[in-house]
Amino acid sequence: MLYLVRHGAIAAKGRRYLGQMEVPLDEAGLMQAANLADLLRDVPFSRICSSDLSRAQRTAEMIAKGRNQDVRARREFREIDLGEWDGCAFTEVMQRFPKAYQARGEDLEHFRPPGGESFGDVRDRVLPALHHILEPVGNILLVAHRAVNRVILCEVLGLPLCNVLRIRQDYGCLNLVAYETSGCYVKLLNYTPQAIPAAPKLELSLP
Repeated sequence: MLYLVRHGAIAAKGRRYLGQMEVPLDEAGLMQAANLADLLRDVPFSRICSSDLSRAQRTAEMIAKGRNQDVRARREFREIDLGEWDGCAFTEVMQRFPKAYQARGEDLEHFRPPGGESFGDVRDRVLPALHHILEPVGNILLVAHRAVNRVILCEVLGLPLCNVLRIRQDYGCLNLVAYETSGCYVKLLNYTPQAIPAAPKLELSLP
């Protein structure tokens, strides 16, 4: 089973394009990571991996605390590279790059912001790394980012990348993907656990 997590909320104001620039978790993000850690505390993981960006690593480390397991941080699981758009407000990009903004919406798979990546580029770096960390048996935890998770889920669901923005991935969410001989299945999508005692632990344990 793949336990696919998006990192907790970050210290950034307003609606912005945030790619590979370093932004720490804020207080809400730390609480979301703590809720995930509590939700998953009884799930045995054979491997714990994350993006090498600090917001994903910190979330993974909080989940891994007390398990005597290291977090394996990998560059391949970084958020999409947004190039010159990274850190810019949505309104700023719309005003400065109106044609490029429209072009991206029309071709999410192939369009690259200046100096950045397309969703197709993200797929091409993420999926080989994902296949490398998956194991025939056991549970794998991967803490990554919105674009990375969306690309993985599109692949599992058999959706073309033109649909990638239709998959919601909130801060601190959990997705469950079962890898079986008959295929891959999404068993849980965009679940955001709340503080104890609301989180339903037992439902997420493997039989």
